[in-house]
Amino acid sequence: MIDLAVANAKETFQRMAEPLAERGIRVHHVPASERAVDLTDPPWEPDEYDVGFVYPGRLMEGGVADALLEIPWLNDHETVLTSRNKAEVLARLERADLPVPKSVYVSNDVGEAELTDVFERFEPPVVVKPNSTTRGVGVAKAHDLDSFLGICDYLSLVHDYKATGDRSFLVQEYLPDAVDYRVMVLEGEYVGAVERRLPDDAVTEGQWKHNVHRGAKATGVELPDEHRELAEAVAAALEIPFLGVDLLETEDRLVVNETNARPTIDEATKYEPGFYDRLADAIRGVAERGNE
Repeated sequence: MIDLAVANAKETFQRMAEPLAERGIRVHHVPASERAVDLTDPPWEPDEYDVGFVYPGRLMEGGVADALLEIPWLNDHETVLTSRNKAEVLARLERADLPVPKSVYVSNDVGEAELTDVFERFEPPVVVKPNSTTRGVGVAKAHDLDSFLGICDYLSLVHDYKATGDRSFLVQEYLPDAVDYRVMVLEGEYVGAVERRLPDDAVTEGQWKHNVHRGAKATGVELPDEHRELAEAVAAALEIPFLGVDLLETEDRLVVNETNARPTIDEATKYEPGFYDRLADAIRGVAERGNE
C-alpha cells in the first residue's frame, strides 16, 4: 500500500480518497497552510508518506512541508512555480508557436506614459491580471484609459509593500463571448475536460470571470481533437505531469489563457474512463522513482 500526502483542499482530497484506495493508494490529508506547525516537534515523521500529490500552493508553507515530509511530488515545486507565473507560461507557449491571447507583461514600477502606451496597443476593454494569483483574484476589466490607470495605481500601491513577492501584472486582450474550458492532461495525455459557464443572471449582472470559485458551473464535455491536442502540447511544452489547461474559444480563435499545476479534482463523471487507473499509475511511478 502506498501512502499519499495531499495538501489540496478537502474537496479534492475527499474525491480522491476512495478511488485511489481501491487501487492500492492510501490518501492522507496533509494541510500545509492555515495552521501552526511546531518545527521542533513536527506533526509528520520523515518516512510517514511515500509520495505527495502536488506541491502546496503557498510556496513558503510548501517549503516547510517539503522539508518535513521528505517526499517526491507528482507535481513538484518547480512545476507549480512555473505554472503560477502566468507571464512565463505565455512566453514559453508563444515560443513553442502555441496560440495565446495578445498580452503585455508589466513589471512595476512603471510610469504613466509607458502604461498609456501599453493600453493603446489594445482595442478596449482590456483585462488586467496580477501575474501570480489564482482563482481570478485581482483580475479586472478596464474600458477606458482612466479606469486602466486607476487599476494600475492600485497595483502599484500593493507592490509598494516590500514583502510583496511578485511586483508584476499582465495586460491582455478581452475576448467577449468566449467559451471557457478547463482541460486536464496527465503525463502527456488528455484525461477529461469541463466547460465553465456563468449562470445567465450573473452574466446579466455584469459578471464575466468563469472561475468556479466565482460562481461558474463546471460541466463535463467531449472536446474535439484540436482542443485535446492543444492541451497536450501545452503540457509537453511546460513539462508538467498533471496540468489543467484553460482554453478560450471564440468564433474564429482557440487560445491558451492560463494553466494550473494544482488543479482541483472534479467529479469522476467529468473524466475519461480509466482516469483513476492512470492517476494511480502516475503516483506509483513517482513513488518508485523517489526510492531509487
